[in-house]
Amino acid sequence: MKLGVLFSGGKDSVYATYLAGKAGHKISCLISIDSQNKESFMFHTPNIQKTKIQSEVMNIPLIFEKTKGQKEIELRDLENAIKRAVKEYKIEGVVTGAIKSVYQSLRVNEICNRLGIECFNPLWQKDEEEYLEELIKNKFKVIVVGVFAYPFDEKWVFREIDKKFIEDIIKLNKKYKINVAGEGGEFETFVLNCPLYTRELKIIKKKIKKEGENSFRGEIEVQ
Repeated sequence: MKLGVLFSGGKDSVYATYLAGKAGHKISCLISIDSQNKESFMFHTPNIQKTKIQSEVMNIPLIFEKTKGQKEIELRDLENAIKRAVKEYKIEGVVTGAIKSVYQSLRVNEICNRLGIECFNPLWQKDEEEYLEELIKNKFKVIVVGVFAYPFDEKWVFREIDKKFIEDIIKLNKKYKINVAGEGGEFETFVLNCPLYTRELKIIKKKIKKEGENSFRGEIEVQ
């Protein structure tokens, strides 16, 4: 089946792309939405512009659209982007990286139902700890590009998801209820390399912006 992927460049959407391909589907395009609202209910915002270079190293075309990020209105912008994917790439379904977000899953499903296409959530209800272990096992190089919850600090930004990261995030989960996979928006990620890439992306510049007491956003330039 020809599929389009709702693609943020973070671990969930990239791994969902990987799983959809392994299941035998044809990934016809990626769909990225650049939201002006950093607090968007629907869309990952850190380094969203970098999905353009990710699509290049994946050799998959990208549909890149912007939205002001107003609640519900942003869904119309998403639907228009998916309509464009149906028209230009003849997709028959959409892949999401949702794990437990009912809000996101329901709304994408509603859009797909209206357009008469399928909705695939290959990570749905996946055990978070097992999921992070799978990323490492399958050679995904993933870094944290933003933390947005107590007790995170700037030392977590740009950390790679490795065995030590998993140990540390499990400790935070037990003590502070931080979701191990960041599904509650506690942290955001960016994929520098994985089996879908023709080459690893290299960071050539990076900086951290403090946005609150426990809110730090990492900005990167990659090539």
